[in-house]
Amino acid sequence: MKFAAFNWNGFKSIGRVLETEKVVERFELPIENYENDGVTFLIDRELPSCVETIPLEKITLLAPIPRPSRNIFCVGKNYHEHAKEFSSSGFDSSASKGTVPKSPIVFSKLPETVIGSGQPVLIDKNVSDAVDYEVELAVIIGKPGKNISQDKTLDHVWGFTIVNDVTARDLQGQHSQWLIGKSQDTFCPMGPWVVTADEINLNDTPIKCWINGELRQDSNTNQLIFDIPEIIAAISNGITLKKGDVIATGTPAGVGIGFKPPRYLKPGDQTRLEIKGIGVLENPVKGL
Repeated sequence: MKFAAFNWNGFKSIGRVLETEKVVERFELPIENYENDGVTFLIDRELPSCVETIPLEKITLLAPIPRPSRNIFCVGKNYHEHAKEFSSSGFDSSASKGTVPKSPIVFSKLPETVIGSGQPVLIDKNVSDAVDYEVELAVIIGKPGKNISQDKTLDHVWGFTIVNDVTARDLQGQHSQWLIGKSQDTFCPMGPWVVTADEINLNDTPIKCWINGELRQDSNTNQLIFDIPEIIAAISNGITLKKGDVIATGTPAGVGIGFKPPRYLKPGDQTRLEIKGIGVLENPVKGL
């Protein structure tokens, strides 16, 4: 199933997306119960009844989790070809510089970075002139856990969505760590909705990114260095994962920093990210 958060007639709502029929079934729920949690409010609950069916073209999508309860976990250098392009970019400050990492490289993005499909990624030239894009499959945790063994990790996954791990490369290099360069306002487009875990084949899921109609990233989750079970097991090692946590699993080759010269985002650009089984996440780029 697919679940979306959206605006309809001036009110925030959540509902079930029927993509083939191009409609959403709106649930009747008090807004205070899910304004920040978004669709994760539905975890461990009976599916609410539908009060009306609305054409998708009539709603304004929000991020499926408008404000995560804590930082988004992210994994760096997790596709073989991207690990190579990033290591040769001059911006790699990781311990595995120049090599494929032996363990997952984990960092985070602030919750306030999250925006929905259609909302603009904002670039402030006074802060950064090297803003990059990164299409990523994101995991939504549905069952809390700590020290989770790899053979049990998928029991803790509720769903998946798409994340654009937008990055200020110059800030990433300047600070020799990734939080500031990854956590600028609007630097985490998320959506268009969440799909439940049963709808994704993790062994064969195409993942793509277009900039202004040009295909830049074209890969598959079967090219991950560390797969989803390995990632969840590593992050939960001594850390309790909570219901609603988001884990972005890394980006494939084709990011702006991989071109010579680099091809960064600029005002007026349009990003289009697609992961098979989930959908399409599109965001314009605007200057401040």
